[in-house]
Amino acid sequence: MENNNSSDERPTVMVTNDDGIDAPGLRALVRVLISSNLFRVLVCAPVSEQSAVSHSITWRHPVSVKQVDINGAIAFAVFGTPADCTSLGISKELFSFVPDLVISGINMGSNCGYHVVYSGTVAGAREAFFNGIPAVSVSYDWVGGKSSVDDYMLAAEACLPIFRAILAEIKNKSYPLNGFLNIDIPTDIANHKIGVKASRHLYVNPLLKVFDVRKR
Repeated sequence: MENNNSSDERPTVMVTNDDGIDAPGLRALVRVLISSNLFRVLVCAPVSEQSAVSHSITWRHPVSVKQVDINGAIAFAVFGTPADCTSLGISKELFSFVPDLVISGINMGSNCGYHVVYSGTVAGAREAFFNGIPAVSVSYDWVGGKSSVDDYMLAAEACLPIFRAILAEIKNKSYPLNGFLNIDIPTDIANHKIGVKASRHLYVNPLLKVFDVRKR
C-alpha cells in the first residue's frame, strides 16, 4: 500500500499500542525514535483506546485502516485491536517490508504480574512474537496527581539504549527468539537511577520475560 525507501539501511521499528494512535505515550515514543535518526519508523495502532482487550482479534467483519500524518513516520490507524494492528503491520499489506522490531507502548499504567494477561499493550508485542518477530512492550507506572505527560518522553529516552541493544543482537543473529520483552518504567522516572534486570515471568513459562527497572 505504501512505497518505502528500500535504500535506507537503518533498522525498521514498528510501533503499536492499546491506548490509541493519538495517545501521548505512543506519540512520545515515536518522537524519540524519529529524533534519534537511528531507525525507520512505522506506526500501526488502534484508532481508539483498546485497553484491557487482551489478545482479542477481529474476525466477524473486515478490519479497516486509514493513513495518519505523523511527521517522520509512515502511520496507519486501525479500526481493531492491538493484535489486529500488529498482524496487519507485519503482513506487508500496509508496509512493503517486515519490521526488525515491534514496540508496543508506551502504555499509561503498569503491566506486571497477571496484568500481562489482560493487557492489549502486551498483546501487541505477543502477536509479533507469535509470528517470529522480536518485540517489546513498554508501560509507564502512571500515578494520578504525580505523573505528567512529560514523563513519557523520559521513559522513551530511557528505553532507547535497550532498543539499540536488541537491534544490535538481531543484526548479529544472536537475539533469542524464544520470548519477547515487557518493560515497566517506574513512576517519577526523572528521579530514578535506571538499571535493567531480566527475569522470567512466574507462570507464562518461558514465553515472557519481564524487564523491570526497579530490579524486583
